[in-house]
Amino acid sequence: MKLTTKGRYAVTAMLDLAIHENGGPIALADIAHRQGISLSYLEQLFSRLRKHKLVNSVRGPGGGYSLGHPPARIFIADVIAAVDEKVDTTRCGGKHNCQGSLPCLTHELWHDLGQRIEEYLSRISLQSLMEREAVMSIAARQDGLGDVDPVPERQADRS
Repeated sequence: MKLTTKGRYAVTAMLDLAIHENGGPIALADIAHRQGISLSYLEQLFSRLRKHKLVNSVRGPGGGYSLGHPPARIFIADVIAAVDEKVDTTRCGGKHNCQGSLPCLTHELWHDLGQRIEEYLSRISLQSLMEREAVMSIAARQDGLGDVDPVPERQADRS
C-alpha cells in the first residue's frame, strides 16, 4: 500500500488540531512539537489543507489554524486527498500496466483492496477518532496531562 508520510502526517496534524483547538487557533509550531513533525513540512501540508478549506488560518499574534468544518464533517479520506495523496495498493499505481503493458494476475485483487480502504477512510471522521479512548489518552500523554475525558466538549460540533 502506498500511503506516504505526507498522508499520515496530514491526518495526524489534523487530529491534533481537532483535539486542541478549543482554546482558539493553534500554532503549527505547537503541533510540530507535540507530534514530532518538521514545522516546514507542516506549513506545506497546511497550505494544501487550507486550499481545500479543511482548515482556516488566522494571522498575527495569537494566530494559527482552526478546522474549516466541525470534526464530524472532516473525513480521513478527504484529508489524504487534500495533500495529493492516493491510497493505492496496486504495483502499477492503478495504470493497469503492472506486467509490461498489461495488468498482472492479481491486479484486480489489489485494486479492490484499495477501494475498500478508500471506503473505510471515507467513513472515519476526526470526531470518531476523538471519541476513541486510546486516542485521547495518547493526546493527554503528549500534553503531559495523563488521562483525560475521552470525548471532549466541542463548540464546533454544535453548529
